[in-house]
Amino acid sequence: MTKDVLLSISGLHQDVTGIEAQGDEPGSEPIEVIAPASYYEKNGKRYVIYDELVEGIPGTIKNKVRILDDQKVEIIKSGITNTHMVFEKDKINMTQYETPYGEMMIGVFTKDIQFEEQDEKITVHVNYALDINGDPVADCNIDIKITALER
Repeated sequence: MTKDVLLSISGLHQDVTGIEAQGDEPGSEPIEVIAPASYYEKNGKRYVIYDELVEGIPGTIKNKVRILDDQKVEIIKSGITNTHMVFEKDKINMTQYETPYGEMMIGVFTKDIQFEEQDEKITVHVNYALDINGDPVADCNIDIKITALER
């Protein structure tokens, strides 16, 4: 895998009843970020680093995605938003999530992690339940695709 990659992270949230939002309701469309990123491996873990711009808010979010095969995925955000989300199958991880609008305590219960690596591409799928301040909010999916850029 090359150092320069294209990263795609998409997420879909369903409310806790399991019904996907419809029409104009929040969550009815998957959220997707596509960004150029840097990729490297260290101590058996894969790292992807990229910057994210948020529309209407000055500044950036520095993101680091740390992947340990199908065992553990971490998303670390710093800047205008700060958090360290940890996804480990069959475990609940709590973390503080700081935004420009305030802070909240979120819980992540990871149900499944799927990892696939090919020569020039890595895909990761994470399925988890999300709670905010102890209240169940949504069942969520994150799909991460890391593709090597042409050399």
